[in-house]
Amino acid sequence: MNDVQHHDALAFSARVLGALFYFAPDSALAEPLVAAFSDCEWATQWPYPVNHLETLSAGFTAKSNESHSEAWQRLFIGPSALPSPPWGSVWLDRENVLFGESTLALRQWMRDNQIAFDVQQNEPEDHFGTLLMLAAWLVENDRYEACEQLLAWHLLPWANRFISEFIDKAGDPFYTALGQLTQQTLGHWQSHLLIPVADKKLYR
Repeated sequence: MNDVQHHDALAFSARVLGALFYFAPDSALAEPLVAAFSDCEWATQWPYPVNHLETLSAGFTAKSNESHSEAWQRLFIGPSALPSPPWGSVWLDRENVLFGESTLALRQWMRDNQIAFDVQQNEPEDHFGTLLMLAAWLVENDRYEACEQLLAWHLLPWANRFISEFIDKAGDPFYTALGQLTQQTLGHWQSHLLIPVADKKLYR
């Protein structure tokens, strides 16, 4: 895979996965993606090799005791404690809090790189889905060095732990398969990084 192919693959996969982790499955942005995965259309379009393709496809199409919307609500909104919280500072901060020091460091990095964060509510910038979509945006705007920094300094140091717990605790076949595909995809991204992933202590 040459640089152009890698950049296209990263942008496409980051935008798709980011939307599925961030937006409700019945939203305008996520619903077509959920349908594509549920119909196995994704398998011929995914830009990276996929291990255990049949198992993943079976997970995306399996019946569940709850709807996709109910599962997404339980995994990302609550009201109960989230099984695998999708914010970086929960994993990187000693107190496992939102808006921790790692969030402030990300916020400063975004200011330094003139990256605006536009949300409708007071929300941490380090949501897993948001960071994936930001990575896609950086690549789409030819800001490859900034994307590398985002991945190596602010996402990958905690993302693998988050995804491992997400897979273990998702309790829903669609989202378990999504976690497994994401785990493989992050591995492909990391194998192409030109800078080392920061070694940060995890507190969860």
